[in-house]
Amino acid sequence: MKVFINKRIPENGIEILKDGNLDIMLPETEHPTHEEWLQSCKKADIILSVGGKNKYDKSFFDACPNVKAIALFSVGFDQVDIAEATKRKVAVGNTPDVLSRATSDVAFLLMQMVSRKASYNIAKVKSGNWKDFDAMEELGQELYGKTLGILGLGRIGFEMAKKCKSAFGTNIIYHNRNHNEPAEKALGAKYVSFDELVENSDIISIHANYTPEQADLFNKDVFEKMKENLIFINTARGGFHNEKDLFEALISGKIWGAGLDVTNPEPMQKDSPLLALPNVCVLPHIGSATLEARSGMARLAAENVVAFSKGEKMPTCVNPVVYED
Repeated sequence: MKVFINKRIPENGIEILKDGNLDIMLPETEHPTHEEWLQSCKKADIILSVGGKNKYDKSFFDACPNVKAIALFSVGFDQVDIAEATKRKVAVGNTPDVLSRATSDVAFLLMQMVSRKASYNIAKVKSGNWKDFDAMEELGQELYGKTLGILGLGRIGFEMAKKCKSAFGTNIIYHNRNHNEPAEKALGAKYVSFDELVENSDIISIHANYTPEQADLFNKDVFEKMKENLIFINTARGGFHNEKDLFEALISGKIWGAGLDVTNPEPMQKDSPLLALPNVCVLPHIGSATLEARSGMARLAAENVVAFSKGEKMPTCVNPVVYED
């Protein structure tokens, strides 16, 4: 079977594919156009999809009828129309677990950077604008005993909650589609409605899987219900928040600060007004950017590919129904 890998991945993933006797296809250019990407996909049986803006929707499946499986190099699968893939018996795999700690580390980092206005102070040092001591200049806030609200208390959210509770003694509230009883038992986490999460949190951290129905979930109306000391953290998908509304909430004092590893749009424009605010920290989507996490992702994605090529079920299949008769 032919496997198209649209971008480079750690070598351990390549070795697993080679050991599986698969025919590996790589892009002919470093930055292929959409049409060049599509032409490569048309020649493949399996896609190992690494980032990018390309969507796997009805038009893709119409253009690439030979594609039998997609192994995503990510936990999120919002770039794939799962219903359409399932309808066409195309298996879709992702890479859960292996990046949970690394991504939660970034959420934890952003929370602390925002709380102490670290980006502003780093820029002050770099620009030579480090002046005499001022007891009232751009003060931060402490996190001890605050209430952390988690949207999506799954694997990554659990790791974030565990860190915050251990380091700062935070109270944990969360909103999910379903109750997370292990988290409730281990962390004393309390299930609340979305409105309660918004109104009662001192910190909100997003760790949910994104769907188009959740576009701009955090908008002007929602920001206005938040506490004025609220720190907003998004390491999931930029589509969850409306960036213009977030900016307005920050400059008007509706909320206190924001830390983003994902933006809307992404990449963020270099002249985004958010970047000028002292209470904002933005990172370029580095949640899983550790050697350990990316190697684990490469292994899982490659194992999904090899399993499918052997007629076996992908170990981490998003739509297992495709294997049913």
